[in-house]
Amino acid sequence: MADQTRHICGISGGKDSSALAVYLRQTRPDLDIEYFFCDTGAELPETYTYLNKLEGVLGRKVTRLNAERGFDHWFEVFRGALPSPQMRWCTKNLKIKPLEQWIGDDPAVSYVAIRADEANRKGYISTKPNITTEFPFIHAGIDIDGVNKILDDAGIGLPEYYEWRTRSGCYFCFYQRKAEWVGLADRHPELFDRARQIEMKVLSEAGVDGDASYVDFGMKGRAYTWSQGETLDELLARRSEIMTQHNAALERAKKSRRNLPLFVALDEDDDTMPCAVCAL
Repeated sequence: MADQTRHICGISGGKDSSALAVYLRQTRPDLDIEYFFCDTGAELPETYTYLNKLEGVLGRKVTRLNAERGFDHWFEVFRGALPSPQMRWCTKNLKIKPLEQWIGDDPAVSYVAIRADEANRKGYISTKPNITTEFPFIHAGIDIDGVNKILDDAGIGLPEYYEWRTRSGCYFCFYQRKAEWVGLADRHPELFDRARQIEMKVLSEAGVDGDASYVDFGMKGRAYTWSQGETLDELLARRSEIMTQHNAALERAKKSRRNLPLFVALDEDDDTMPCAVCAL
């Protein structure tokens, strides 16, 4: 009887998972690998463009897994509370649930794009007994330089959003740096305004009226803002200060990580924990 095990590789739209998809296609042609992307409906346009380029290199489609109900539905379910590091309902309902429903009870091997130079990092690892996990980059000793080489050799390079953003994920991701919110306002003002409107609704219903001095980011029972300690309006009003601090951080990253694009180098020094599903 033929082995019925499925082989799956999740793609976030970021550099590591994209490089792993190419690497598996090149090194494991014996496997019928299913590539998938959990589409929240709140992705950056650059992410969709990059996925199309990646499909051309892979020579096959990347399956889009769409949640049965989108962000707006779950926003209402959670009574207008924004997702946060302490309550990541977006990850659970827009990423993990669609993935596990797609796999079902089939035996599956999930290939995760954690690199050899970040072996202590934790990506999404299912607790379902039918899903096992492998880490090809760790086993092969492939680090950040290896990832960049795979993408360069494949002719696709890095996603364009790395010019102003360090990670893949939703355009309103709460893990964004403040400078990345400024970048969103500059590059995609309509998306920034959409995030702003959501935040304003949360504050209005909480009776805060946009005054972030009464907002505790991530504290249960309080109103949430997208970015810690201030509203998006207040953040944008501090544009000059934020970008001055950010440019100084880029210069420090440039000195320590000369072989990396600046935004990528900045992410390598970040000790925050991004979404385990989104940011690989």
